[in-house]
Amino acid sequence: MSASYEVRGNVAVITLNNPPVNGLGYATRVAVAEGLDKAQADAAVKAIVLTGAGKAFSGGADIKEFGSPKATAAPNLLDLIRACELCCKPIVAAVHSVCMGGGLELALGCHYRIASPGANVALPEVKIGLIPGAGGTQRLPRVLGVETALNMIVSGDPVKSELLAGLPGQKLFDKLVTEGDLLAAAIAYAQEMADVRPLPLVREMKVRHENADGYFQFARNTVKVMAKNFPAPAKCVDAVEASVSKKFDDGMVYEREIFTALMFTPECKALRHAFFAERAASKISDVPEDTPVRPVKKLAVIGAGTMGGGIAMNFLNAGTPVVMLEMKQEALDRGVATIRGNYEAQVKKGKLKQEKLDERMGLLSTTLSYDAIGDADMVIEAVFEDMDVKKAVFEQLDRVMKPGAILASNTSTLDVNRIAAFTKRPQDVIGTHFFSPANVMRLLEVVRGAATAKDVLATVMQLGKKIKKTCVVSGVCDGFIGNRMIEQYSRQAGFLLEEGCTPAQVDKAAEKFGFAMGPFRMGDLAGNDVGWYIRKRRYLEKPDLRYSKTADLLCELGRFGQKTGAGWYDYVKGKRDAIPSEVVNNMIAEHRKTLGITPRAIGDEEIVQRLVFALVNEAAKLLEEGIAQRASDVDMVYLTGYGFPLHRGGPMCYADTVGLYNVVQTMKRFAANPLDDAKFWEPAPLLARLAAEGKSFS
Repeated sequence: MSASYEVRGNVAVITLNNPPVNGLGYATRVAVAEGLDKAQADAAVKAIVLTGAGKAFSGGADIKEFGSPKATAAPNLLDLIRACELCCKPIVAAVHSVCMGGGLELALGCHYRIASPGANVALPEVKIGLIPGAGGTQRLPRVLGVETALNMIVSGDPVKSELLAGLPGQKLFDKLVTEGDLLAAAIAYAQEMADVRPLPLVREMKVRHENADGYFQFARNTVKVMAKNFPAPAKCVDAVEASVSKKFDDGMVYEREIFTALMFTPECKALRHAFFAERAASKISDVPEDTPVRPVKKLAVIGAGTMGGGIAMNFLNAGTPVVMLEMKQEALDRGVATIRGNYEAQVKKGKLKQEKLDERMGLLSTTLSYDAIGDADMVIEAVFEDMDVKKAVFEQLDRVMKPGAILASNTSTLDVNRIAAFTKRPQDVIGTHFFSPANVMRLLEVVRGAATAKDVLATVMQLGKKIKKTCVVSGVCDGFIGNRMIEQYSRQAGFLLEEGCTPAQVDKAAEKFGFAMGPFRMGDLAGNDVGWYIRKRRYLEKPDLRYSKTADLLCELGRFGQKTGAGWYDYVKGKRDAIPSEVVNNMIAEHRKTLGITPRAIGDEEIVQRLVFALVNEAAKLLEEGIAQRASDVDMVYLTGYGFPLHRGGPMCYADTVGLYNVVQTMKRFAANPLDDAKFWEPAPLLARLAAEGKSFS
């Protein structure tokens, strides 16, 4: 049942019922339209209430129908809204919980709107590269005023119904129901308005702004700075301006023209890809969604350093008690002080209330003894990235943790299966690779060991959602998804230095493409000694694997990055500005001489292609090996953990946009470069096969 119909007294109640958020799919639209016809044909019905079942009025379009013929089949949303406006009996929209996108546009098509407090109201289309397409840009300014409406439309962020209802002069809500049942109040209000004529229409309201030209120019300038890589926010300004400068019907036509044009932009396709990719990442092919999960009411964290403290904060923020273990009291004190300092900084900025700080710190306890953490439901170790250190920790955890406790390792590269083998309960062991700073970064790589139980995996995925992380499942391999790929990216960055680039040139090209930071600034931030440690292991395990020696030479100079005040760049104490280093550039030049290389000019396009296609090729190997479930999971890792430009949708989405045939042809050209590594550019079998068949990763 997509929408129900019932008559209460002299009021017909049409209830959207398309879980989970009452999406306005084809069947739902048909059912609502039929309900309107039925109510108008019934002489005993004097008014109509439109509401939503469950936990939403309506979240808008049904995402399951995106891109299918059903999405636009008649009655489409525009048809349904017009049917509401033309209805001969008053329609009251009873808004609660969630009223977003097409759901809000539908409510604006009703004659009256009442709401319960706490409802999230939004037009979030800009977040997928679009503008509202069913009258949102024309009707919302008429009920909330130009500036409030434009702010909501450009940001796409939800606003609570009580805040909107409290705005002076607002006409979005005719009534805010603060006590009693919303539906009962809506029926009573519908009965009250049953004989009022003419029926009010939002389309007939006037919209004005005292200084429209100046305001919209200001808005365009602001949007240009804030969203330079995305066309939709600027088009939101154009559409809202039309609500002031054009007649309603002309504004509607203009809105639809913009909406349709944006639908085919690469930025819109990338954002829609990311939207669906994030939802797909939570689904695991062999783990049913109704898999029972283990209760996690108390967490233990091993290590009070930067990573351990950040992990602890995630759970404290979510209201979960945390006990933190260290070997020395001074390390514990330092870790607790850092956590408190982070919260105090939020209080000073007005982002956190003092009582919340006290509440979260009250959930944190500390210990120097493994025996004190045995009652925790889950433990996450965040110790040094060394297998011998991990072995010592997991042998202790196996000894003290209660049966059924989940044992998680925050390893970024090490073999989770080997770690699990240090215990007598490998089914309870899982990898939880947080990204630094762990209390800020959205990505959580959930590493599934060969023996990891399905309920353990389901529990950790649910916990990730609770602490507001984007979780992506990875199989076991060196570096998992993200770091295994970034190693190839970094190898190419090193070859570019040997052939003629400077670190600043490579970084600028990457950042112009849209990366949050280039490979060398990223190395300085993470610590160049981390990569050095991994390369030393590689030299023993894979002696045939070729690396540029420039990074090793840098580390031999003690230039480990921002933490030492010198890395690929120079740094001034107390600042993070990356200053090109004459010492480093001379070091690279001398290294070229030892190799007998004459530097050449390398353009930005080649730099970007070598970096990005290195990611793509390694990801294709991960997909073929089953380490990553789907190409879109790879994109989520890079969008949320590695600063890949959102407007390009992730490395795999970008490769699809370029065309896999073109990617492979470019790789062949790179393989012919005698200073590069021809073996490096051999296309992964999956990539070669898809390119040959004219297919894409998606």
